[in-house]
Amino acid sequence: MSKPIIEVEHLSKCYRIGAMREPYLSLREELARKTRRISSAFSRAFRKGQTGPSGSETDFWALDDVSFSVQEGEAVGIIGRNGAGKSTLLKILSQITPPTKGQITLRGRVASLLEVGTGFHPELTGRENIFLNGAILGMKRAEIKRKFDEIVAFAEVEKFLDTPVKRYSSGMYVRLAFAVAAHLEPEILIIDEVLAVGDAQFQKKCLGKMGEVAKCGRTVIFVSHNMAAISSLCSNCVLVKDGLVDYRGTTATAIQRYLNVLSKTASTPVSERKDRKGSGILKFTDVWVENDIGERVSCLCCGDNASIVATYDSECKDKIANVRVAISLRGPMNELITDLCNESSGYEFQSIRPHGTIICRLPKLQLNAGRYGFNMCLSINSVIADWILDVGELHVEAGDYYGSGKLPAAGWGPFLMDQEWKHL
Repeated sequence: MSKPIIEVEHLSKCYRIGAMREPYLSLREELARKTRRISSAFSRAFRKGQTGPSGSETDFWALDDVSFSVQEGEAVGIIGRNGAGKSTLLKILSQITPPTKGQITLRGRVASLLEVGTGFHPELTGRENIFLNGAILGMKRAEIKRKFDEIVAFAEVEKFLDTPVKRYSSGMYVRLAFAVAAHLEPEILIIDEVLAVGDAQFQKKCLGKMGEVAKCGRTVIFVSHNMAAISSLCSNCVLVKDGLVDYRGTTATAIQRYLNVLSKTASTPVSERKDRKGSGILKFTDVWVENDIGERVSCLCCGDNASIVATYDSECKDKIANVRVAISLRGPMNELITDLCNESSGYEFQSIRPHGTIICRLPKLQLNAGRYGFNMCLSINSVIADWILDVGELHVEAGDYYGSGKLPAAGWGPFLMDQEWKHL
C-alpha cells in the first residue's frame, strides 16, 4: 500500500491563556527568544493547566496527542462539538499555525477554505485573486487560465470579477473562494463549516463538487455540523472530543457517537455551557420548551401549541437596541430543518431590558414525530453576543394533527402542513 497522503503523528497544540501581548521583535531577538524557550522546555514537563509564576497565565491544550492518517482519494469528515479542537486541527493541516508538539506529513498540494476572509487579498479584484491563489498552489498561469472560466461560472460572480473582494458580500466571497479551492486541482482539499454562509442551493452544488473531487482521486477533509452532508460525502470520519481523537472509523458509527454527545450536551444547564461563542455582552441564562399551559416539557405531540423560552442577562445597565434572536431547528442527523428569527418574522426588538425573558411561540406545532434539537443565537446590531449549539431538545410524538382521527406517517418527512382537497 502506498504511503498515506496525510499523516498526523502525536499532534498537540497549546495556547497561552491570559498572556500579555508581546512587542514586535527583530529577527535576532526572535531567534534568541526561541533558543531560550527550547532550552527551558527540557527542564519542564508539558501538562494541561500549567500556570506561570504569577498565576496569571494558563496553558490550554486545544489538541492533545492526536494521531491519524488519510489515504489518497479518501473523503474524511472531521466532526465534534464547538471547542473540540476541529478548527485548530484544520489550521495546522493547512499550515496556518504550527503545532506545539508532534508533526504532520502532507504528500500533496493543499487548498483550504477555513473561514470567510482567509486566502484572498481584500484590495485585489476577484480576477486577480484567482491568479494569486493559483500561484500560491504552485500552478502555472496557463493552467489557471484553462480553469478560469469554469471557476467564474461556478462562483456566479461574473459581474463583480473586476471589483475588489473587500466589497463582496460574505456569500459572494465564499462562492468564489470555494470555486478557486475546488477547481485549481489541489491533491488535498480542506473545507470547514464556512460553506454554511452560502444558500441551500450553493451548498448542494459544493457537496456535488467535493464528491467529484474525491472521485477523481483527490483527498477531501470536510468539517461540518450537518451530519446529513457528512454522511453523503464521507466514508470515514474522525470524531474529535476535548482535543482528543475519540473515534476514527466508519461514518455511520462516528455520527452515532457524535449524536450521543450532543444529546448529553443538550441536557447540560445553559449557565454551565463553556462551548459558546460571541462577545458575551448579552447571554442566555436558561432555555426550555413549554406546552400551552406554561409547563416545562421535553415531549409534545404534532399539532400542540409550543413555546421555546429563554431567559437572558446582560453586562449593560441600560436598555439594549436592535437585538436579534435566531433559533435553528435541527433534525435527527443535525441537518437544518428551519430557522426561526424575530427579525425576519416581523417582530423587531428595538429595545429590550438588560435582563428578561424571550418567548418564541409555535402555534399548532407542524413537526412530524421525531427527535429535534435546536441552536440559539443572540446578536446586537448584527454582531454575535451569544451563540450556543445544541442548547435544547424537543421530542415530538405522533398526534392527530389534521383532526381526522388518523396519525400522520412518521416517514413522510419532518413537516406537516395544513391542506385542502377538492375533487372536480
